[in-house]
Amino acid sequence: MDSEQQKAGEKRVRDILINPLLDLGLSRPRGFTKVADFDKVVEKVICPKLAYMTAINLEALMEQVAANPDGKSGDQIPIPNKILAAAADIQPPDDDGSPLIRAVFAGDLGRDAIAGNFAPELLRWLKRQRPRRWPKGHDVTGIKMDAEAALRRIADIERRRSDGKLVSEADEAWLLSRRKASADCLRISELVKRDGAA
Repeated sequence: MDSEQQKAGEKRVRDILINPLLDLGLSRPRGFTKVADFDKVVEKVICPKLAYMTAINLEALMEQVAANPDGKSGDQIPIPNKILAAAADIQPPDDDGSPLIRAVFAGDLGRDAIAGNFAPELLRWLKRQRPRRWPKGHDVTGIKMDAEAALRRIADIERRRSDGKLVSEADEAWLLSRRKASADCLRISELVKRDGAA
């Protein structure tokens, strides 16, 4: 996302999410004793982090947040972390937009995953975690086991092809999806190298 798209996205977040919530009469979240503190979080965190979202998904997020207010009287906007979590459920950020995913692929684990052909499974694991977190040793072991199963499936598909046997549409779609995920991992790795993170 370039700077103009980011700026337009941030305005969209304010217009479609933040302003309508305030117009409904919801007050700032608990813990924000000063209006300026909440305004700063909106400007520096919520709007920039959700700038990737489409208008329709922001409308859905606004509806969900408005229907589930916080506070004893149900009159407060939820804390920013709850809003960001709800947003990720409605429209997950692009793979290259997640700082966690970028950091993983900028480090040794990401480079090892690309070299060891388990990057698609690592990416899938990272995207499925709620809450998002860095993979630990036992997580990596499971990711590698998933990759071994995937590589066996690839070998089986290629063997059936070379024997002239039928390969199902489901297998073809799965193979295409894994190849796309591999390409996405390489793209993310190149992005972090280009941005100087690696």
